[in-house]
Amino acid sequence: MSRIGVVAIGRNEGERLRHCLESVVKRVAHVVYVDSGSTDGSVELARSLNVEVVELDLSISFTAARARNAGFERLMELDPQLEYVQFVDGDCEIVNGWLERAQQELDTHPDTVVVCGRRRERFPKATIYNHLCDIEWDTPIGETKACGGDAMMRVSALQAVNGYNPSLIAGEEPELCVRLRQNGGKIFRLDAEMTLHDAQMTRFSQWWKRSVR
Repeated sequence: MSRIGVVAIGRNEGERLRHCLESVVKRVAHVVYVDSGSTDGSVELARSLNVEVVELDLSISFTAARARNAGFERLMELDPQLEYVQFVDGDCEIVNGWLERAQQELDTHPDTVVVCGRRRERFPKATIYNHLCDIEWDTPIGETKACGGDAMMRVSALQAVNGYNPSLIAGEEPELCVRLRQNGGKIFRLDAEMTLHDAQMTRFSQWWKRSVR
């Protein structure tokens, strides 16, 4: 998969980050991990797996959009010829077959700029909050208006709209997708497994904070 690069973002993801990075290392041309101030050894873990690491400046507020932009910028420095970028959150693992399926879709449909698949909760029965997350991930199949944090994008299309809006603390994916569609691109949710997500959500306060954000 020499035409694909991966950008993973995270903060204190622990073993979830190991699962994430090991699911893509040696399967794509380059993997970049962007760390937002972790104190659990995430940076050292990523480097032990020979993953390129970007540590965000602690003096500037962290946002997922900012992290993804930083990772994408580093990815382009490493290999400007990459055609596709797979974004993935550090608490998610990319399942076997997804990268090939996503690349095939983008190769076959030049006007498609983003593809995403089914994100599943790893332990949906562990708590009611995990179950609610799993339901939320089950979005309609076909052309859609937006993607989530896990998605493969056409590099040229992302560059054309100058990436994510780093000032947004939430909703950065729908906002980006609006600009991509305004620029003539199409977004598709494929009928394919994409990632396993480990919410580790055990308290109402966690679910409420996520819902408010």
